[in-house]
Amino acid sequence: MSRIGRIPIPIPLGVKVNISGSIVSVTGPKGQLSRTFDPDMSIELVEETIKVSRPSDAKPHRAQHGLVRSLLANMVEGVSEGFIRELSVVGAGYRARMSGDNLVLQVGHSHPVEIVPSRGVGFSVEGSNRIKVMGIDKESVGQIAAEVRSVRPPDPYKGKGVRYVNEQIHLKPGKKAVGKKK
Repeated sequence: MSRIGRIPIPIPLGVKVNISGSIVSVTGPKGQLSRTFDPDMSIELVEETIKVSRPSDAKPHRAQHGLVRSLLANMVEGVSEGFIRELSVVGAGYRARMSGDNLVLQVGHSHPVEIVPSRGVGFSVEGSNRIKVMGIDKESVGQIAAEVRSVRPPDPYKGKGVRYVNEQIHLKPGKKAVGKKK
């Protein structure tokens, strides 16, 4: 049996879960999320937890078991606490600022790059080089953070660009001086 799939998901205070067939909607203090899951998976509310079970040990059912449980756990965590991805802008003259709800990056292009957040995702900028991507849907937050990073990924030689906080960049060595033979 799936080690992840068999763990029950505790429901925190203030979070309500509604299960109707294969559609699960979770409402909490931060908002509401709804998702349709594989109809073969059995999702049930037991006391103050959500349990996911599979009908058989067939390979497709085993593959879906842990996935469905993880997606449900992310939905519950998102509506109760939310998700944050932090990025930092590294480089001389590189900076980020807010323009309304949009994020504007100046990262060495001939023009500033404006990024419009998707629904349910927001930005905040601390100083001129720290960006926070916040939202209740983990998938959307990760996707928008990846799009921000892709505007100017870290340079492999100097490390300049947009990177995740605590991301380790392995810098390549530059040209090495070659000794002359006599």
